[in-house]
Amino acid sequence: MPQSYLKNLQMQQQTVNPLFNFLGVTIDIISREKVVLRLPFQNNFIQGAGVIAGGMMATLADEAMAHVVLANLNAGESTATIEMNIRYLKATARGEIIAEGVLIKKGKRVVTVKADILDDKRQLLAQAGASFMVIEKKI
Repeated sequence: MPQSYLKNLQMQQQTVNPLFNFLGVTIDIISREKVVLRLPFQNNFIQGAGVIAGGMMATLADEAMAHVVLANLNAGESTATIEMNIRYLKATARGEIIAEGVLIKKGKRVVTVKADILDDKRQLLAQAGASFMVIEKKI
């Protein structure tokens, strides 16, 4: 399942991840080591203080980390986020946001990952970390 999902996700008119379509997320890289996702700027991402909402960065970070986990799962396995943290370092008001998710450690039941969130000038906006549970489907 994870590998066929990842293959379908990378197709031009993908239908397996409606959130990516809704937000306009594009994929640069999906591998077992790293996932790079891009979120094009939309005026709807701006919050009351005039900068891109932190929740948009958190969403993109979560998706990048989840997809690097998916790239490391075996057939019959799925995943769910156990916990996630994010540290905001710099605000941005315009431009594309990039999330680079990286595998830290894959255990039998828990996968640890991290993500850097960058602006379109490659300046670090935030850093996130998460743990994901590996779920075996019962047949």
